[in-house]
Parts: sequence; structure tokens; C-alpha cells
Amino acid sequence: MSAIPTISHTPALTIGSLELDVPVVLAPMAGITNTAFRRLCREFGVGLYVSEMITSRALVERNKETMRLINHHESETTRSIQLYGVDPKTVSEAVTILVAEDRADHIDLNFGCPVPKVTRKGGGSALPWKQDLFRDIVEGAVKAAGDIPLTVKMRKGIDADHLTYLEAGKAAEGAGVASIALHARTASEFYSGQADWSAITRLKETVTNVPILGNGDIWSGEDALRMMDETGCDGVVVGRGCLGRPWLFGDLAAAFTGSPTRFTPTLGQVATTFRRHAELLAEFFESEERGCRDIRKHVAWYFKGYPVGGDLRASLATVQSLDQLDDLLATLDWDLPYPGADAEGQRGRAGSPKRTVLPDGWLNSRTIGVTERGTLTETEADTSGG
Repeated sequence: MSAIPTISHTPALTIGSLELDVPVVLAPMAGITNTAFRRLCREFGVGLYVSEMITSRALVERNKETMRLINHHESETTRSIQLYGVDPKTVSEAVTILVAEDRADHIDLNFGCPVPKVTRKGGGSALPWKQDLFRDIVEGAVKAAGDIPLTVKMRKGIDADHLTYLEAGKAAEGAGVASIALHARTASEFYSGQADWSAITRLKETVTNVPILGNGDIWSGEDALRMMDETGCDGVVVGRGCLGRPWLFGDLAAAFTGSPTRFTPTLGQVATTFRRHAELLAEFFESEERGCRDIRKHVAWYFKGYPVGGDLRASLATVQSLDQLDDLLATLDWDLPYPGADAEGQRGRAGSPKRTVLPDGWLNSRTIGVTERGTLTETEADTSGG
């Protein structure tokens, strides 16, 4: 651990009936924020830890994989689930299931996903362009949620010429959401460039009755403090910054409570955490082989900046059992110190700006047409799981 000067900040955040010790939320990330990763992050820090995105239609149809994904470990005392959908009726039905069956303490709606398979259906970051559709989904979901806090996460808009976040923020506020999170990029920017934190400031100035959470380019506790100081937002949402660094949530807790202490792990501490992650994945998938297969994608993130040779990295990225993983990790020099800046900063694929894939004619009107509404149920028919 090392001491880094920092400033203190009021740590509490209230989202509906939820009281968070620190204003920190784990961003939903497909294939990442499963129960295993959420448990690992919680072992290092505190906050609200949201599930992978769950498809509303798959939940309503009780797809086997989806029903498994919405389960929480007994240690997850605040069960948080993010839903994706484009049909107001289906989203409301999905929320009703979660509430009626006591499966969630917090529900988030995804209006921020920029990936083509989502936006080409009019979902994710494409959906707020249709103002009436966005309003219908959010109002219906809030009503179905009842006393369960329902929140939304969104982006600035589709691209610089088609911004939606201010109108969507006011609509969500009017619908009664418990908080609004803004990833300060457009869909077309994907994760490239620098997040536009000034947009978070504008949203905070526009929406005054519910907490506003900022998302984008938070790689450290200092980044989180700076975002809140610069934008006036009420909390932060952390995504790619915690990839291979679940201890970031400990750093965030320290920063928000005024402690200068930060976690600077030796290579051995990183190896131990990596091994713990693999073990939790094996438990989550109920398969050691599948857990080891899943941990492979985390190798580059965990060992970023550490002197781990290419051959060993390649072996870790093809590991097939926990015993094999133990043998590989044993070859590391566990006493090697934290490499500093080389292990910090951006992680995950930033991508490059690209034209957002949208349904034909999507940008022609800010309202959803009769024909488009008629195809929503068909569009929702994605039963592949989360």
C-alpha cells in the first residue's frame, strides 16, 4: 500500500430506498460482471454492483441461461439487475417478474449500449431518439417496479448531431426514476477518445430532483473525485477501469472517505487475486473447465504493466484447469513490486469512432411509427440469455 495525497468528499449516496456508503456503482459489462466478478469486487470495496445486461424477452420467456444469470450469491445483500428491452410491454413484464418473485433490490434499464447487435434493433443508446418510446418504457417500468428503485443508464446520444441525453434525462426524471447515469460519450464514439465530462455537468444542471451519476474514464480514485468536483454529479459509475483491478473499489472507498491509501499490489498479490477470480468463475459456471476458459480473457488486464513474459501470458490464456493455473502462477516472481504507471490508466478496447448501426429510417422522426411499434415484439425475441 502507498500513500497518495487526496481530498475527502461526502461519501453517502441515496438511490430510492438504497443507502450507499460510498457513491460508487459497478457498470454492467457483458461477460464480465457476473456473480463471480461482483463477489470479487465486493471483497475489496463497497458500492452498488450491477449484473450483466439481461434481455427482457428472455426473462419473460424464462430462458434457462437468463434465469441463471439473474441469481445472486447469498453474500450479495443488494441484488441489482440491469434489463435491456425495446418493447414497453415486455420490459414491464420483466420488471414485474423480478419484483413479484423477489429477485432484485434495484433494477437498471440499459439505454447506453453502443454495440451493433443492440442498436440495429433500436435498443440501447439508439432508443432515446424515439422520445415517446423511451418515455413509455421508463414510465411502465417505474410503475411495475413499485417500491424497488428503478434507474436508467444512457449515453449522450447517437452521435454529435443526434444528442438525446438532456431530453431523456428530463423524461426519466418525470417518470419517477431513482437516479440517472450518463456515460459521457455518444454511441458512435463507442469507447474512443476522451469522455466529455461537461455533458455530465449539463445533465446535472438540467435534472435537479434525482441523483446524477457520471461514467467514463474513471481509472483511479483520483479520477472519481475529480469527476465529482468538476461536474457536481452525485456519484460515479465505473466500468473498464476495474478490468483486472477489482481492488479499484477499495481505492475508491478510500478516496471518498479521505484516506490517501491506495492498493499497489505485488505480482504475487495480483496472482492471488487472479486465482481467486478463476475459482469464483468455476463456482459460478459449476464447471472448472468453463471457469478456466472464462478467466483467459482477463489475463492481459490483470498483468498489465507487470514483467510477465509472452510465453507465460499465452499459457495463461489457454489454461484448462485450476491445477494447471496454479503451476503457471508458481513460476512468477511473486515479490516483484507494483510497476506504477505502467499498470494504470486505460484498459479494455477503446475502439474507434464508427457510424452507429440503426433500423432503417430510425432518424427520420423523434417518435416511433405505427409500423415500427408493430415490430417491437418481434425485435425483442432474443432468448440467448443476458
